[in-house]
Amino acid sequence: MNKKVIVTICREFCSGGKEVGTKLASKLGCECYDKKLISLAAKESGFTESLFEGVDEKPTNSFLYSIAVGTPSTTGVFFQTNDFLTNDKLFSIQSDVIRQIASEKSAVIVGRCSDYILRDEANLVKVYLRADKDFRMKRLLETNKDIDEKHAESLLHKTDKKRGNYYSYYTGKEWNNAGNYDLVINTSKVGIDNAVEIILNFINSMNLV
Repeated sequence: MNKKVIVTICREFCSGGKEVGTKLASKLGCECYDKKLISLAAKESGFTESLFEGVDEKPTNSFLYSIAVGTPSTTGVFFQTNDFLTNDKLFSIQSDVIRQIASEKSAVIVGRCSDYILRDEANLVKVYLRADKDFRMKRLLETNKDIDEKHAESLLHKTDKKRGNYYSYYTGKEWNNAGNYDLVINTSKVGIDNAVEIILNFINSMNLV
Protein backbone atom coordinates (compact mmCIF):
# COMPACT_ATOMS: atom_id res chain seq x y z
CA MET A 1 0.00 0.00 0.00
CA ASN A 2 1.16 3.50 -0.79
CA LYS A 3 -0.92 5.02 1.98
CA LYS A 4 -1.74 3.89 5.46
CA VAL A 5 -5.17 2.34 5.94
CA ILE A 6 -6.78 1.01 9.10
CA VAL A 7 -9.53 -1.60 8.90
CA THR A 8 -11.57 -2.34 12.01
CA ILE A 9 -13.75 -5.43 12.14
CA CYS A 10 -16.67 -5.83 14.53
CA ARG A 11 -18.20 -9.27 14.29
CA GLU A 12 -20.90 -11.59 15.46
CA PHE A 13 -19.53 -14.65 17.22
CA CYS A 14 -18.42 -17.31 14.69
CA SER A 15 -19.12 -15.10 11.68
CA GLY A 16 -15.46 -15.41 10.64
CA GLY A 17 -13.98 -12.19 12.02
CA LYS A 18 -10.56 -13.59 12.83
CA GLU A 19 -10.32 -15.48 9.53
CA VAL A 20 -11.41 -12.50 7.45
CA GLY A 21 -9.07 -10.22 9.39
CA THR A 22 -6.07 -12.51 8.96
CA LYS A 23 -6.63 -13.04 5.22
CA LEU A 24 -7.29 -9.34 4.66
CA ALA A 25 -4.12 -8.33 6.48
CA SER A 26 -2.11 -10.77 4.36
CA LYS A 27 -3.54 -9.21 1.18
CA LEU A 28 -2.79 -5.71 2.45
CA GLY A 29 0.70 -6.60 3.62
CA CYS A 30 0.08 -5.60 7.23
CA GLU A 31 -0.66 -7.25 10.57
CA CYS A 32 -3.98 -8.37 11.99
CA TYR A 33 -4.50 -7.58 15.67
CA ASP A 34 -6.99 -9.67 17.61
CA LYS A 35 -5.77 -11.54 20.69
CA LYS A 36 -2.36 -10.04 19.93
CA LEU A 37 -3.66 -6.80 21.42
CA ILE A 38 -3.78 -8.52 24.81
CA SER A 39 -0.07 -9.36 24.62
CA LEU A 40 0.82 -5.83 23.56
CA ALA A 41 -1.32 -4.23 26.26
CA ALA A 42 0.21 -6.51 28.89
CA LYS A 43 3.71 -5.63 27.75
CA GLU A 44 2.91 -1.92 27.72
CA SER A 45 1.34 -1.89 31.18
CA GLY A 46 3.33 -4.51 33.02
CA PHE A 47 0.14 -6.37 33.93
CA THR A 48 -0.21 -10.08 33.17
CA GLU A 49 -1.93 -11.26 30.01
CA SER A 50 -4.34 -13.30 32.11
CA LEU A 51 -5.66 -10.09 33.67
CA PHE A 52 -6.54 -8.69 30.25
CA GLU A 53 -7.99 -12.01 29.12
CA GLY A 54 -10.22 -12.07 32.19
CA VAL A 55 -12.02 -8.88 31.18
CA ASP A 56 -11.62 -9.16 27.40
CA GLU A 57 -14.70 -7.58 25.79
CA LYS A 58 -16.64 -7.70 29.05
CA PRO A 59 -18.35 -4.49 30.24
CA THR A 60 -17.77 -2.97 33.66
CA ASN A 61 -20.73 -2.63 36.02
CA SER A 62 -21.55 1.06 35.68
CA PHE A 63 -22.80 1.35 39.28
CA LEU A 64 -19.56 -0.03 40.68
CA TYR A 65 -17.60 2.21 38.37
CA SER A 66 -19.48 5.28 39.60
CA ILE A 67 -18.50 4.33 43.13
CA ALA A 68 -14.90 3.75 42.13
CA VAL A 69 -14.41 7.16 40.54
CA GLY A 70 -15.62 8.86 43.68
CA THR A 71 -19.22 9.79 42.99
CA PRO A 72 -21.31 9.96 46.16
CA SER A 73 -23.42 7.04 47.26
CA THR A 74 -26.96 7.43 48.49
CA THR A 75 -25.58 7.72 52.01
CA GLY A 76 -23.33 10.60 51.08
CA VAL A 77 -20.18 8.55 51.63
CA PHE A 78 -17.45 8.59 48.97
CA PHE A 79 -15.66 5.40 48.01
CA GLN A 80 -12.32 5.09 46.24
CA THR A 81 -10.87 1.70 45.41
CA ASN A 82 -8.83 0.43 42.48
CA ASP A 83 -10.59 -2.94 42.53
CA PHE A 84 -13.61 -1.58 40.65
CA LEU A 85 -11.44 0.27 38.14
CA THR A 86 -9.85 -2.85 36.70
CA ASN A 87 -12.02 -3.21 33.59
CA ASP A 88 -11.95 0.47 32.72
CA LYS A 89 -8.23 0.85 33.36
CA LEU A 90 -7.45 -2.13 31.18
CA PHE A 91 -9.76 -0.81 28.47
CA SER A 92 -7.89 2.50 28.61
CA ILE A 93 -4.51 0.78 28.27
CA GLN A 94 -5.72 -1.35 25.37
CA SER A 95 -7.20 1.74 23.69
CA ASP A 96 -3.82 3.49 23.90
CA VAL A 97 -2.19 0.46 22.26
CA ILE A 98 -4.77 0.54 19.46
CA ARG A 99 -4.18 4.25 18.87
CA GLN A 100 -0.43 3.74 18.84
CA ILE A 101 -0.69 0.98 16.23
CA ALA A 102 -2.96 3.12 14.05
CA SER A 103 -0.62 6.10 14.29
CA GLU A 104 2.34 4.13 12.98
CA LYS A 105 1.20 1.81 10.22
CA SER A 106 -1.56 0.10 8.30
CA ALA A 107 -3.37 -2.56 10.30
CA VAL A 108 -6.46 -4.73 10.60
CA ILE A 109 -7.90 -4.61 14.11
CA VAL A 110 -10.60 -7.04 15.23
CA GLY A 111 -13.12 -6.04 17.88
CA ARG A 112 -12.48 -4.20 21.16
CA CYS A 113 -14.39 -1.06 20.09
CA SER A 114 -11.54 -0.23 17.72
CA ASP A 115 -13.91 1.43 15.24
CA TYR A 116 -15.00 3.89 17.92
CA ILE A 117 -11.55 4.37 19.46
CA LEU A 118 -10.16 5.27 16.02
CA ARG A 119 -13.19 7.22 14.80
CA ASP A 120 -11.07 10.31 14.03
CA GLU A 121 -8.36 8.36 12.21
CA ALA A 122 -7.81 9.18 8.54
CA ASN A 123 -8.30 6.35 6.03
CA LEU A 124 -10.38 4.27 8.41
CA VAL A 125 -12.62 1.50 7.08
CA LYS A 126 -15.17 0.21 9.59
CA VAL A 127 -16.55 -3.27 8.89
CA TYR A 128 -19.25 -5.30 10.62
CA LEU A 129 -19.49 -9.02 9.91
CA ARG A 130 -22.66 -10.96 10.55
CA ALA A 131 -23.89 -14.39 9.50
CA ASP A 132 -26.97 -16.55 9.62
CA LYS A 133 -27.40 -18.67 12.72
CA ASP A 134 -26.99 -22.04 10.96
CA PHE A 135 -23.67 -20.92 9.46
CA ARG A 136 -22.37 -19.78 12.83
CA MET A 137 -23.59 -22.91 14.58
CA LYS A 138 -21.79 -25.09 12.06
CA ARG A 139 -18.53 -23.19 12.48
CA LEU A 140 -18.77 -23.35 16.26
CA LEU A 141 -19.52 -27.07 16.37
CA GLU A 142 -16.68 -27.83 13.93
CA THR A 143 -14.15 -26.14 16.18
CA ASN A 144 -15.61 -27.30 19.50
CA LYS A 145 -16.25 -31.04 19.32
CA ASP A 146 -17.02 -31.28 23.04
CA ILE A 147 -20.25 -29.22 23.00
CA ASP A 148 -23.70 -30.10 21.71
CA GLU A 149 -26.10 -27.98 19.66
CA LYS A 150 -28.01 -26.69 22.69
CA HIS A 151 -24.82 -25.50 24.36
CA ALA A 152 -23.57 -24.03 21.08
CA GLU A 153 -26.76 -22.04 20.57
CA SER A 154 -26.54 -20.68 24.12
CA LEU A 155 -22.88 -19.76 23.63
CA LEU A 156 -23.67 -17.85 20.43
CA HIS A 157 -26.35 -15.84 22.20
CA LYS A 158 -24.31 -15.14 25.33
CA THR A 159 -21.17 -14.13 23.45
CA ASP A 160 -23.03 -11.75 21.14
CA LYS A 161 -24.81 -10.24 24.14
CA LYS A 162 -21.52 -9.80 25.97
CA ARG A 163 -19.92 -8.11 22.97
CA GLY A 164 -22.95 -5.89 22.47
CA ASN A 165 -23.00 -4.80 26.10
CA TYR A 166 -19.25 -4.13 26.04
CA TYR A 167 -19.57 -2.01 22.91
CA SER A 168 -22.56 -0.10 24.24
CA TYR A 169 -20.90 0.56 27.59
CA TYR A 170 -17.74 2.06 26.11
CA THR A 171 -19.17 3.81 23.06
CA GLY A 172 -22.77 4.70 23.93
CA LYS A 173 -23.80 3.14 20.61
CA GLU A 174 -25.53 -0.05 19.49
CA TRP A 175 -23.03 -2.69 18.41
CA ASN A 176 -25.17 -4.12 15.59
CA ASN A 177 -26.39 -0.80 14.18
CA ALA A 178 -25.42 -0.71 10.49
CA GLY A 179 -25.11 3.07 10.68
CA ASN A 180 -21.91 2.69 12.71
CA TYR A 181 -20.04 1.05 9.85
CA ASP A 182 -18.86 1.60 6.27
CA LEU A 183 -19.53 -2.01 5.30
CA VAL A 184 -21.86 -4.66 6.69
CA ILE A 185 -21.18 -8.10 5.23
CA ASN A 186 -23.09 -11.34 5.70
CA THR A 187 -20.37 -13.99 5.52
CA SER A 188 -22.89 -16.82 5.33
CA LYS A 189 -24.12 -15.36 2.01
CA VAL A 190 -20.83 -14.40 0.36
CA GLY A 191 -18.28 -16.64 2.10
CA ILE A 192 -15.06 -15.73 3.90
CA ASP A 193 -12.86 -15.19 0.83
CA ASN A 194 -15.45 -13.06 -0.95
CA ALA A 195 -15.87 -10.97 2.21
CA VAL A 196 -12.13 -10.25 2.05
CA GLU A 197 -12.43 -9.25 -1.61
CA ILE A 198 -15.40 -6.97 -0.89
CA ILE A 199 -13.36 -5.10 1.71
CA LEU A 200 -10.36 -4.88 -0.64
CA ASN A 201 -12.53 -3.51 -3.43
CA PHE A 202 -13.93 -0.90 -1.06
CA ILE A 203 -10.41 0.15 -0.08
CA ASN A 204 -9.42 0.33 -3.76
CA SER A 205 -12.39 2.59 -4.42
CA MET A 206 -10.91 5.03 -1.89
CA ASN A 207 -7.74 5.30 -4.02
CA LEU A 208 -5.51 4.38 -1.10
CA VAL A 209 -3.57 1.51 -2.67
